[in-house]
Amino acid sequence: MNRYINGMIAGIVVGATVGIMVLPQLDRKTQKSVRRAGKKIIDIAEDSYDSVREMI
Repeated sequence: MNRYINGMIAGIVVGATVGIMVLPQLDRKTQKSVRRAGKKIIDIAEDSYDSVREMI
């Protein structure tokens, strides 16, 4: 289970780094869409984390 969480954290860090590097090159409309999608993904990840944590 610990490897799974470490893998998730590594994926989040890599994804955020790539996003920070790519986002300034996009137009404003696309930036807004990416930010909205990011917020939704964060909400889903938090819900999933809470569910896994409750199971443990």
